[in-house]
Amino acid sequence: MNIVYSAALVLYSPKILYRRLFQNRYRGGWDQRRGFIGRNHPDKRCIWIHAVSVGEVNATQTLVAQLTQQMPGYEIVISSTTDTGLARAKALYDADYSVFYFPFDFSWMMKRAFTRLNPAMILLMELEVWPNMASLARQKNIPVVVVNGRLSDRSFPKYRKIRGITRAMFRKVSLVLAQTDEYAQRFIDLGCEPEKVIVTSSLKYDTAQTGGTVEGADRLAEQINLGKEALWVAGGTGPGEETLILDAFALLKKLNGLEDLRLAIVPRKPERFEEVAALIDAAGFGFVRYSALKKDNSVTTGRPTVILGDTMGDLKKFYALAAVVFVGRTLVPMGGSDMMEPTALGKCTLFGSHTFNFKQTVDVLLKGRGAIQVTDEADLYEKTLQTLINPDFAKRTAANGQTVIRQNQGATQKTLDAIQALLVQ
Repeated sequence: MNIVYSAALVLYSPKILYRRLFQNRYRGGWDQRRGFIGRNHPDKRCIWIHAVSVGEVNATQTLVAQLTQQMPGYEIVISSTTDTGLARAKALYDADYSVFYFPFDFSWMMKRAFTRLNPAMILLMELEVWPNMASLARQKNIPVVVVNGRLSDRSFPKYRKIRGITRAMFRKVSLVLAQTDEYAQRFIDLGCEPEKVIVTSSLKYDTAQTGGTVEGADRLAEQINLGKEALWVAGGTGPGEETLILDAFALLKKLNGLEDLRLAIVPRKPERFEEVAALIDAAGFGFVRYSALKKDNSVTTGRPTVILGDTMGDLKKFYALAAVVFVGRTLVPMGGSDMMEPTALGKCTLFGSHTFNFKQTVDVLLKGRGAIQVTDEADLYEKTLQTLINPDFAKRTAANGQTVIRQNQGATQKTLDAIQALLVQ
């Protein structure tokens, strides 16, 4: 595998260089990526949790809290792969836990990380199994557990094409805690032993906030000068979507009763903030950057029609203020952003048809009439209009969504029970 990794690194290096120079990525953490990792409490046994990016990091919250409470003799350490994932992990955990970039899976780098961390168990969020890591853990008799496991409609066929490799890799996994029966069967098809695959539901239902107030939302309302007018929030948007959203928004504002409608756009990737700002400006709307207000802790003058959410970690505050939410990366074939968060908050939530990263969530929400799916820009306009002019319909949809979220909670305790049983073994 080291030869394969070396070839891939050579091929990928121009992209790394471009992102470093022009997107402000890959600028730090290189020592950690090479396995030079530290712990806060080396006297304790260690549970290493790895989450690839923001969504997976968010899903760890109830698990980390319960592990800390129920297993105080263990130190929890958290790694992530992406810059945004690490930033989110630091925001959640840096004060109390060791947070670092996941090492490259070269054998000598992974050995260095194992020596420094000396983990008693490794928990991999959703899927992220690496060959050298799995092999080294097997050699050292360290259990590797896939937590909140899923294999999407897009990733599963790709893994099946290299089933010879995946079978050897997944045979070294001690346990898979899958979100659904369908995902469980996919892990078995790729080589996991059936007796080592358990269905627990999704941890994201447990981490979703279904009550109370969102910290900072009231201050955000003051900063953007939000009164009684409705706010449409488009969260986690991707390339190609913002123009469609702005066009639909322009049509909505032409209607009687919706002239005061306002829009908040929160792109998924921070490197796209400037691009989206240019799109809003080109559409002819007055707008304000939330980053400027947040930096100075100031309040905008007037009531800008559009707010650009160009900060990280503030999307939930925008959702808390929304009259209706559109979840991005779903009108374009990108697999979707997380629709649980606004649904759990009791917001009428819309999303497009490209949701392969959240198939199980979409299925249960649509079955329970707890969200609305749209097919294209015209459908986005029509169904958003329906929610705005028919508040009773929007409230019913939002209430149904919260019910669906609550009905699917409980994965955290099932996961803890399985982890503790494995450690006892």
